[in-house]
Amino acid sequence: MEKLARRLGLQTDPTIFFVSAGIMVIFLIALLIAPEPIGAAFGAGRAWIVTNLGWFFIFGVTSWVIFLLWVAISRFGAIRLGGNDAKPAYGNVSWFTMLFAGGIGTVLMFWGVAEPMSHFANPPRPDVEAFSVQAADDAMGFAIYHLGLHTWAIFTLPGLAFAYFIYRYDLPMRFSSVFYSLIGDRIYGPLGKTLDIFAILGTLFGVAVSIGLGTQQINAGLTELFGISDGVMPKVIIIAILTTVAVCSIVAGLDKGVRVLSNVNIGMAVGLMLFILFTGSTVFLLRSIIETVGIYVSNIVPMAFWNDALAEYTHEEGGWGWQGGWTVFYWAWTVTWSPFIGIFVARISRGRTIREFVLGVLFAPSIFTLVWFAIFGWSAMQIDGIGEDARAALGAQAGSLSAAVEESIPLAMFAFFENFPAATLIQGLAVVIVAIFFATSSDSASLVVDMLCTGTPEPGPWHQRVFWGVSEGALAAMLIVLAGDAGLTALQQVITVVGLPMFILVFAMMFALLRGLSHEKLSEVTVGKPPRADDL
Repeated sequence: MEKLARRLGLQTDPTIFFVSAGIMVIFLIALLIAPEPIGAAFGAGRAWIVTNLGWFFIFGVTSWVIFLLWVAISRFGAIRLGGNDAKPAYGNVSWFTMLFAGGIGTVLMFWGVAEPMSHFANPPRPDVEAFSVQAADDAMGFAIYHLGLHTWAIFTLPGLAFAYFIYRYDLPMRFSSVFYSLIGDRIYGPLGKTLDIFAILGTLFGVAVSIGLGTQQINAGLTELFGISDGVMPKVIIIAILTTVAVCSIVAGLDKGVRVLSNVNIGMAVGLMLFILFTGSTVFLLRSIIETVGIYVSNIVPMAFWNDALAEYTHEEGGWGWQGGWTVFYWAWTVTWSPFIGIFVARISRGRTIREFVLGVLFAPSIFTLVWFAIFGWSAMQIDGIGEDARAALGAQAGSLSAAVEESIPLAMFAFFENFPAATLIQGLAVVIVAIFFATSSDSASLVVDMLCTGTPEPGPWHQRVFWGVSEGALAAMLIVLAGDAGLTALQQVITVVGLPMFILVFAMMFALLRGLSHEKLSEVTVGKPPRADDL
């Protein structure tokens, strides 16, 4: 494999690169040959996981939030990631936009209207009446719970572990380095390479599902604007076009490509959010933002431990029907691309203290997410009518938006924009924003997957990075083909199965990081002196 790598001009670990690429190609061929049996297998796997291990996902992510907050306020928060004299390479604004655009920008565009409206029309709790004030409060609480601190904890824990072990112990920029305190020098052997290969495959799948969701929304927007059919082939063409854009950004590199795209895109997203704020019910939304903070703070503890244990007695579908389709899906999906976001955030966070890192990565995007959902979610529910009196006053218009969401989740945002001035223009802008979020996610992931293969923060040859960018697009296209008309359900099945082993590994990161930090001496923490590798 080393001779082949040299012949191809690759600068990478041949075993990690070729085994990861080979498994991915085999899976793509299998999807082409036998999509139905593979789809059925993933469906059965997801059903077993959400029924028997859903509680593990709920408990796990909540424990990560608690652990990270403890680390931030403890004496370990003063540790600088990169040495005493290290300075952050990026300013706070660029740092925030890069980690956000590479993270869940596409997710906010996809679910900003759809999730609150889904919970508003179909409340998670069986004793809550649909379209009521309580249903509206719960809709906002659950939406922000899913995409607030808990989601960013899934990114922050691997990111902190990467940054700590890579910068404090001068280890390769690979997934296996995080487990140095547990397995020592075996990170360089077969065990370490197996962990790296699995992280690469998990990242590819996680990003592919994100691309799949974004593609569905872009296709829905083009259908609304130009009447383009909402089918498998248009989605594959969209993926092909936007993968080309992402590849161009990959060739440009992190500073010229990802940072520029991220800054432009977050500016456009903020502009869209402000447009809704000031052309909608501005006073109502400003009041609702403040009220949403209270809803989130007062409900985060109950929601963080709620397992819907009595579901079989209170839901017709029984078992884990609601949480399996929402919370467990979110955590399983998010954790598959946590190595990508984690190592990406570590790469752009050298020079920051652990306290800066944890509080910044946890809270800054979560605050933005809360404001985003408050503006889009409350606006959508107000349009539909909150409470019996409001719905009676709206007459035939009441429930029109929730009906559109029920018909097509990807179309939710575009149906929402029809209630605002310059609807066509705003719908077109939304398509562009989703497309750029698509590109930033793809090019960021490609750079990170390349780093996981090379083990260095410096990008490999351009054709090596382009290979991973094209691979993500191909995998996303095949998942769209596998999903077919089932769409979101099929993607949920795939990612829940892939997410379980990755979830277990990220859970182990918490213990690896705790063991590494336990060897930090109080006097050394203040001067940024790393512990000796022999201490472990």
